[in-house]
Amino acid sequence: MVFEYRNQPMKGLYLGYQVLSTILVRIPLWSLWYSHSFMRPRPSWSLKHTLSVQLIRHVTYVSSVTGGIVPPPDWRAVVPGDGVEGVWIDGTPELITGELKTWASISQVEPQHIPGYWYAKLGTSPRPTKPPAPSEKVFYCFHGGGYIQLSAHPSDFTANIVRSLVQQNEFASHALALEYRLSATDPFPDRFPFPAALLDAIAGYNYLINVVGYDPENVILTGDSAGGNLALALVRYLIENKSDHAINLPSPPGHLLLLSPWTDLGSSHNWPGSSTIANTMDYLGDLDSRRSLYSKEAYLRPYGFGFAALNRYISPASLHPSVQAHFNGFPRTFIAVGTAERFLDQVRTLKRKMVADMGEDEVTFFEAPDAIHDYLAFNWHPQRSSTLQAIANWLQ
Repeated sequence: MVFEYRNQPMKGLYLGYQVLSTILVRIPLWSLWYSHSFMRPRPSWSLKHTLSVQLIRHVTYVSSVTGGIVPPPDWRAVVPGDGVEGVWIDGTPELITGELKTWASISQVEPQHIPGYWYAKLGTSPRPTKPPAPSEKVFYCFHGGGYIQLSAHPSDFTANIVRSLVQQNEFASHALALEYRLSATDPFPDRFPFPAALLDAIAGYNYLINVVGYDPENVILTGDSAGGNLALALVRYLIENKSDHAINLPSPPGHLLLLSPWTDLGSSHNWPGSSTIANTMDYLGDLDSRRSLYSKEAYLRPYGFGFAALNRYISPASLHPSVQAHFNGFPRTFIAVGTAERFLDQVRTLKRKMVADMGEDEVTFFEAPDAIHDYLAFNWHPQRSSTLQAIANWLQ
């Protein structure tokens, strides 16, 4: 059973036990076990690095038992905080057409009024105070979390990615992170399966272009992990439906930045020896684990797992011969992935597909040696600075 200790008082008791046992038992034992470099999962990892990954792995496991350690984000509220600048974004039912409209009807999801959060360089107002200049770029960001957890709010740890991108790039002074709706299923009430998040992504993009006034060419669409999956789906929708003048979709963004993207929600990359199976040091754990299966079940609830293997919006890197996920017309793209993460092979497949359709010059691929999944979210990670520098160079 997943999330068996989700209710109080068992949740509090379980979390208390985990905190104490980790401090008093696990960390000392890990420190002893990994004190010799040859015992560490990767030779390049320091003891601190190894202990950090072990702790993240354990927190991820505990989250799968308790249903989350911190409360889930509330898409019905703009949550205040120091330096937080939230904004309400209107749903755009007039921009939904074709297959997406059919899928939304099957899932019984509709465009909604949702929050977004502005980020800016230090010393700058988080929210733009004047219309953007003709050449001014902006990051439009989707967070990770398997479509079931984490948040766009600046208090979430994945906000480290958004802040770093804005601080270290002279070309974009602002970023908008979208609080898209998250999926859930039993033992929680069913909510917001595919394509709810994509409906929200379209609304946020329309807000940036037609309300704030950014030129699509100056939008750097950014997604990490599941957020990368959502970013790919948004670009695909904008490209495939741009000829439908009845709905007046904005043009696709000028840049696509994918950070450890989840690109195959099926199982086509689960062969013996693949990164999915072999990279056991990654904190994601087994992609057939109960948390991973829960994430897929919640997101795919009306359709079933087979839908993931065949749908180009959900699994663009799928190796299934029936998936026609072409990338003609996609914007210039930067893809970052760690060689120690479970998603490595599926991200390499995505890169090959994109290069085949777009050309070598349009796809920049960055493999961070021995890096774990979504490593840019962790300020301590040694591959972080080189990746951020490579992104800055790509944007020049």
